Amino acid sequence: MIEMKGLRFRDLVIPALSLLPGTTAVIGPNGSGKTTFLRLLAGLTLPEAGEIRIDGLSPRMSEIGWVDEFPDRNMLFSRVSDEIASPLRFRCEDCEETDRRVDELAGEAGIRDLLDRTSSCLSGGEKALISLLTALAAWPRVLVLDEFDSHLDQEMMRKTEKILIKAGCAYVIRCTQQMNLATRADYVIALESGSAVLSGSPDQVFGNLRGTSFYPPAWRLRDAAGL
Repeated sequence: MIEMKGLRFRDLVIPALSLLPGTTAVIGPNGSGKTTFLRLLAGLTLPEAGEIRIDGLSPRMSEIGWVDEFPDRNMLFSRVSDEIASPLRFRCEDCEETDRRVDELAGEAGIRDLLDRTSSCLSGGEKALISLLTALAAWPRVLVLDEFDSHLDQEMMRKTEKILIKAGCAYVIRCTQQMNLATRADYVIALESGSAVLSGSPDQVFGNLRGTSFYPPAWRLRDAAGL
């Protein structure tokens, strides 16, 4: 279980919140604190007060994969194969095992032909896919996705969703503007003005958001169409 107690960083204040294993979607308007919340979970930012424990460990003591909305911010190496291998090389894993892992991930994603290409030559969707594979290379227990799906077309969206399912991470926490993805999550957290205003199953959260200004436009349109 992921537990947050007395968590505070600037305008984000989470008195207490628990996340069970599974996929958690984080939704909310711009400026609601979503990225700050995810960065704290990933250990990229330390809280000003309070604590986060992932199965009893701090985020920085846990194996966590992170994918940013803008994949160029994640990439450290020019060659695709080196980028995917980087989490394992930083851990000084065996070179042959590292190469096998890179080949395995590339095969599953159908991108072996991209391994020798430079990252600068990739499309936006390909960069997002490479960033996801890099985050998964070291078998993270927690995978944190900060709207990495924002610029994916439908084909790439289907491919990345299959990869996420097969990866089998204990926890996937994803911020998304895709409400169809949020409804398929195990849990949803709705943030507004730095507070978790609602959390629970998709039915519970979206049911309570109906009729409010927070209620996602995509859902209002869906209801109006009788879907």
